[in-house]
Parts: sequence; C-alpha cells; structure tokens
Amino acid sequence: MKLEDWSPQAIAIDFVNKEDWPQRRAKLPEPTARLANLMGFEANAGSMFVAPDLDGAPRVFFGAEGKEPKTRDPFFAGKLATALPKGLYRLGDGVDAPAQAALAFLLSSYAFSRYKARRNETPRLCAPQGVDRARVERIAAAVALGRDLVNTPTNDMGPEALAEAALALGAKHGATSRVIVGDALLAENFPLIHAVGRAAAQAPRLVEFEHGPEDGLRVTLVGKGVCFDTGGLDIKPSSAMALMKKDMGGAATALSLAAMLLDGETPIRLRILLPIVENSISASAFRTSDVYRSRKGLSVEIGNTDAEGRLILADALAYASETPPDLLFDFATLTGAARVALGPEIPPFYTGDDALADEIAAKAAGVGDPVWRMPLWDNYDSGLDGKIADLVSVTSGPFAGSITAALFLRRFVADPTRWAHFDVYCWNPSTKPGRPEGGEVQAARLLYELIEARVEQRKANS
Repeated sequence: MKLEDWSPQAIAIDFVNKEDWPQRRAKLPEPTARLANLMGFEANAGSMFVAPDLDGAPRVFFGAEGKEPKTRDPFFAGKLATALPKGLYRLGDGVDAPAQAALAFLLSSYAFSRYKARRNETPRLCAPQGVDRARVERIAAAVALGRDLVNTPTNDMGPEALAEAALALGAKHGATSRVIVGDALLAENFPLIHAVGRAAAQAPRLVEFEHGPEDGLRVTLVGKGVCFDTGGLDIKPSSAMALMKKDMGGAATALSLAAMLLDGETPIRLRILLPIVENSISASAFRTSDVYRSRKGLSVEIGNTDAEGRLILADALAYASETPPDLLFDFATLTGAARVALGPEIPPFYTGDDALADEIAAKAAGVGDPVWRMPLWDNYDSGLDGKIADLVSVTSGPFAGSITAALFLRRFVADPTRWAHFDVYCWNPSTKPGRPEGGEVQAARLLYELIEARVEQRKANS
C-alpha cells in the first residue's frame, strides 16, 4: 500500500464538477473541447474523459461529486484506482482534500491475494505534494492488515494463527507480550474465555502485549477474537454461518489501530488484549443454562451459546480495568441487532461519557469513518439480572439486542466514562469506493485521530 514519488511526467487527474464543467471546458484547447462534446462527457459524478493536454500529454478529467457536503462520499476518489488503466498518475486541479483522495486510492487498490494472484497491473498514484505521505501509507497499510486477517478463512486463521499475527506485530515494535493458553486460563482466572473456547481443536487463549513509555497516555484496546462461530450448541443455520470467519473482526480492528499507533510512534502506553477462541461443538462445549464465575467474580448464567462474544470480552474488560487506563476501547462483531438498526456501514458505539462521545463523533465525521452513538439505556439493565446467578448473558425479550449486549459489557468495566464499545460489522457486502467487497476495518481510523489529539492535548496541558 504505497504511493509513488511525485513526478511531473505522471498523467494528471483533474477533478471537475458538473456545475463547473462548462466554464472549464471553455478554457480547454478547441480540439479537446470538441472531443469532450463528441464523447458526451458532462462531468457526471464518476465519469472520466482522457484527452491530450496543451503539450500533447494525456490528461484525465474525473467527474467529482456535487458540492453539497452531506451527499459526498469521502472515498469517492477511490473510483480512480479501479477505473484507470495501468500507468503512473498524479492529482491535478480541483482536488479539495488530496490526502483523503490519496488514501481513498490506496484503500480501493487493496485486493486479498493470499490464494489468488491479481491478474492485471493496477494504476499507481504519486504522493500529492504537501501531503504527509508516511501517514497516508501507514493508515492504508494498517487497514490492509486488518482486512487480510478478516478475509483469511479459519483453516488458516484459527486461534493459533491469529495469536501469532498479534505477537508478530508486537515483536516488530519491541512490545512486551505474553499468551495464556488452554487450561492456564483457568489457573490465571479467565474462566469465561476458557468456557467458550474449550470445545475447539485449537485451545482458547488470551494475547496481551504492551508498548510505550510508562508515563504516556494509557490506552487499552480489547478485540473480540472468535475465529469462527458455529453458534455452539445453539448452532446457527448455514446461512448465518457463511460469514463467521469474520467473527474475529474485533481483534483485527484492534490490531489495525495498534499498527497505526505503533508505526507512527505515537508516544502512548499501549496495551492490547485479545481473547481468542473458536466457538465449536464437541462433548466439552459449554451449554445453555450453565453458570460460570467470571474474572470479576460475578456469576453468569448462559442464556444462549451463540452470544459468546460478550463472555470472552467480559473477562478481558475486567482484566483491563484492573490497571485503569485513560482510554479503554473494545471492538466486537457482537450483535445482529446492530446491523438491523444501522446496517453494515455504520457501527453503533456506546460510552458512559458525553464528552468522549462528542469527540468520537467529531473525529468520525472528519475522517469519513462513520459511527453512531447508541444509548446505555439504564431501564433495560435489569433485564440482565439473573435468578440463579448474578446475571444472565442475554435478556429474555427480542428487543434492544445491541444495547443490552453493551449493558452486559458495562458491568465488567470499572470506569464507563473512560470506555467506549464499538459493535462493528467488519465486512463490505459489495464494493464501493475505498471499500472493496470483503473484510473491513471500522472505527480504527477515527480513534487514531482521537488518540493523537489526546496526546497533543496532554502535552499542551503539561
């Protein structure tokens, strides 16, 4: 995921709006203007027209979106990566946000090639002048890392492989790491992680690594790493199981954000916690109505074995809270209810702090990484109260599934004002600019901006 060195010999791409095209066309050489008319080019959004420049070199005219900000796709420029023929290009006139356009180009250029090589050479883009090239490439590479992890099927991305990927990222940057595997989870008091993953051929595990100065802003990231979810004994139908290789998308998101922070050498104390399991079926599988004591000491009655993600997150969040961070974020492909409410493109998030929520929303809008705040509605919390245990893992009613899942997690967080939970989907059902069909990383880019802003704010206040 690299940009090329800027070159004046690269083919220029001018962005033109339909509204401004008549004026722009009037300034073109007469043969070029006639050719545009002949080709019927009217600068409609996404259309392209290639013509010789004044010096005879080819120039691309790209129909940009309209001028109304609310209707604009921040990754619309990514269309160029899949529409242009091979060659070296540079951004020309009319580009409002060159860094965003370059990132969109790289994200659209992504292809998962582990099992099938790309057949055609793709176009290349020069780094725009005045843009932080390293930052654009860093973000694109980190997103590609997360997409690769999600796209890889479970036969090659089971608990062992996912843990190895996490440890490799930590080792690359000299992080201190450890892995707790199998029955050692019981010895170290992670009973819910053990219960969910014990039926699989590959043992459950918790990966932890830390990096950065001890006196830095303390940021802890927790990612759900269910490498495949059969639903357990409450087995899913085949249609619902088809995409379950992506149920480790929360862990992939945490690693993608970690890669941005580590590669950018952001001066924070970063802690990564990944509970990694496969929710399988065997004689040792956990059952509906089983009761387990959690790391926090709360007893949990299992209401449905297909609601396993919140269980492994509960132990990890309780562990994270024992060393209180300044910011605690968890990511999980947690509920179908979130998709019913907001669809695949907009993850809901939950936090106990209004100021943090506003900050998240502002950063999301600024970088085109959409999320939407949902309420931690206290009136629903009593639905989690258990009859034979402290709490049940799911409520008995059919409503507010994403909210009640977040409320369940909140019970294991020491300070909800420093915490935010993201119920991510981590999959693009179809290809759109900057978002190829397949695995996706959601919320990581906005949190990268937020954490960097917090670091700068901390410096200013010190």
